[in-house]
Amino acid sequence: MSDILEGRIHSSLGGSYAVITGEGTLACRARGLFRRQGITPLVGDHARVERIAENEGYILEILPRKNALARPPLANLDQLFLLCSTTQPRPSLRLLDTLIALAELSGIEPVVVFTKCDLENGAQYAAIYRAFPCFMISPEENVEPIRAAMAGKTSAFCGNTGVGKSTLLNHIAPELILPVGEISAKLGRGRHTTRHVELYPAAGGWVADTPGFSALEPLEQEALTKENLTQGFREFEPYLSHCKFQDCAHVKDSGCAVIQAVKSGEIPPTRHESYCAIYEELKKKKDWE
Repeated sequence: MSDILEGRIHSSLGGSYAVITGEGTLACRARGLFRRQGITPLVGDHARVERIAENEGYILEILPRKNALARPPLANLDQLFLLCSTTQPRPSLRLLDTLIALAELSGIEPVVVFTKCDLENGAQYAAIYRAFPCFMISPEENVEPIRAAMAGKTSAFCGNTGVGKSTLLNHIAPELILPVGEISAKLGRGRHTTRHVELYPAAGGWVADTPGFSALEPLEQEALTKENLTQGFREFEPYLSHCKFQDCAHVKDSGCAVIQAVKSGEIPPTRHESYCAIYEELKKKKDWE
């Protein structure tokens, strides 16, 4: 029994991949050529597989990806829901802005979600992220707007542990029954509750629940550089061609249209502060790194 089928990888564990095809789900191993070519199949990949038994097969080819992340290990995402709590733990806007920039440069639409708004109002954050799809939620709040945003798309929900990813997903799709961790009052952070990456059908689309993390890594490590950093800050785009100097880095007020836009209230100051901090970090980065 041998058939060539196309499908999508929906989970991976210990080198075994669950691939959903038009004829059912196959437990697949990757051919040795992937290891020799330095290619790792990712959850979300579209692939050609060879069925060798009723429920078993081999991955023959990974079809072209539109994007891919090393952490969390996912491919072909439409959007990344970036969760940040208004309190417990308090938000790190610098981290959030870094994640947004990496998503933008990876070709993934960032969607900002502030949680725990019942404990602390998040209106000030909504104003900062007005250039993005942005949701402010509490446990009792209607999640229908988020469900609507997920329909027909492949999404991931990411953020530090303790911000409420699993809680929110359980509200959106109760059938998932994802485990929810307790916040450690002593440490001020959450305990990891998600053990592996898997795509689930939810809200008319597909969603990946991912482990808590404090960084987002595209497969291409050079995705974020000081030269392309402005592409990760969409609010800057209307002003980039109006700077006095063509090589303006947008960190000093010397004929910089971006800084002028910050002063006039068109660009939120914290977004520019994050840009400057990330830019200075990237300047220190050696080419070989």
